[in-house]
Amino acid sequence: MPARTGKGLGVWLVGGACVFTLACIGLSVWWGSTGIEVEAPPPLAEAPLPNPPPTPVARARAPRPPPVVAPAPQPVAEPVPELATDTEVQEPDMESQATGIQLFQPGTKPIKRGLVVPDDFELPPGYVRHFQYTDSGELVAAVLMFHPDHQPTDANGQPVPMPPDRLVPEELAPPGMPIQRLELPEGAERAASSQ
Repeated sequence: MPARTGKGLGVWLVGGACVFTLACIGLSVWWGSTGIEVEAPPPLAEAPLPNPPPTPVARARAPRPPPVVAPAPQPVAEPVPELATDTEVQEPDMESQATGIQLFQPGTKPIKRGLVVPDDFELPPGYVRHFQYTDSGELVAAVLMFHPDHQPTDANGQPVPMPPDRLVPEELAPPGMPIQRLELPEGAERAASSQ
């Protein structure tokens, strides 16, 4: 087994601790043997104990009468007006006022006519498919639109103003996409979209 290399350091540390302890003991003995005069504390004055306060005399109380509880006010029934039997109740004319789904007349939102995007065509960034439904609930083929955050550019990379309806014109269609315009279905959508 190899010998410890720090053995000499340990001896020095233990020896130094013993010397320090002995020095502290010697200093405290020397300090205690010197004649330091301590003043005597002033004499304590004895104060007489205060007299205890007199105990109160308990007096018998007269019993209190029970509290009087007033009865809760009774609600007053208001007279119910009698319905006149000779007047007729008029029902609203439901045919003249549009309500509910009748508010949305066919053709109020025309179908956008744009370039049809095939289902299997992968769109590059900046383009989106716009899905639409007819008033009868039939799905129409998706049309090509610009993404709202996209700025279209021409072939030279110059910015082109965004169309107000965001429909992509034929000249800005992505390369490789077949150019085909949306054919509107017969019915109210065709009449509404031509307005």
